[in-house]
Amino acid sequence: MEIRVNGETREIDACATVAALVSALGLEQYKGVAVEMNGTFVRREAYAETDVPPNATVEIVRFVGGG
Repeated sequence: MEIRVNGETREIDACATVAALVSALGLEQYKGVAVEMNGTFVRREAYAETDVPPNATVEIVRFVGGG
């Protein structure tokens, strides 16, 4: 199915979860990742049980420290 991630169209498996999407993007190892889907923040604890619907708009940001 087709979704938009950070402004880019992507094809993902139907019935994918937020956790599967984050993993597919190679971001699961980062603690400082935030996900917003269709305008709503998704809590990290809910990634595994939150399905990504068709045509979803997902924004993923990674926090980077430094100074």
